[in-house]
Amino acid sequence: MHKPVRTVDQQVWRDGGQHNGARTIPEETPLALTYNGGTYAVMMGTPQNLTDFAVGFSLSEGIVQKPDEIESIDIVDLGEGIELRMWLQDDKAARLGERRRQIAGPTGCGLCGIDSISQALRPAATVPQGRQFSQAEVMTALQGIAPLQEINIETRAVHAAGFWTPTHGIVALREDVGRHNALDKLCGALARASVPAGDGLVLLTSRVSVEMVQKAASLGAPVMVAVSAPTALAVRMADAAGITLIAVARTDGFEIFTHPGRITANVSAEEIEDVA
Repeated sequence: MHKPVRTVDQQVWRDGGQHNGARTIPEETPLALTYNGGTYAVMMGTPQNLTDFAVGFSLSEGIVQKPDEIESIDIVDLGEGIELRMWLQDDKAARLGERRRQIAGPTGCGLCGIDSISQALRPAATVPQGRQFSQAEVMTALQGIAPLQEINIETRAVHAAGFWTPTHGIVALREDVGRHNALDKLCGALARASVPAGDGLVLLTSRVSVEMVQKAASLGAPVMVAVSAPTALAVRMADAAGITLIAVARTDGFEIFTHPGRITANVSAEEIEDVA
């Protein structure tokens, strides 16, 4: 049975002294994604929320366009790893056979094994305009993610991807040792629950790479908020996809790199009364 965290013994040297102790750390497990009997990818990840991961990975990779195109998902514990065994509709399986690849991906590496530069740099989907958000809403959303990171509270060693709406707050949050995996898990959770991504903010506790933008675009998310900086390629991809990319988000504010029109200044009660 694969658990998401484990407690291990340790020897601690600090402040000139030494003592024995224990620490809780995240598990890292090979996750094989198979379709109709053939292996498509093997990623290293946290063994939790695996159905969400299977669905989200399938959507963000363009293997399916809707969750119901996956006819069945079996989570098979192989001892040394876990197989996410999926069966697709016949037409989807035939198309997949034309583009099947083998990936051995280290933790959080979403581009390992891609066999052409053009595939790695494939254009992201163009997202719809969606709604606007105030600066205060962005800050509220950001502050809401940390208390829900259960594994990170225990280990201080995993990434999270969350989705926030003004009406419901944090709708879903998923964690993983790999930032790409965390976002795939979030994509799967939202798709399975039929939650429209245009109504809220995607929140990331990691830096923003180009593939993170591609995954958010496949989800249809118009706004991404990350605590760390983006890469230059991620900024160009977000701009082309019509995504508002917010990064370096801290308790004192944030930076907008693309499409700032979706973010508005806070409106005071007096200003609302004047408009009325």
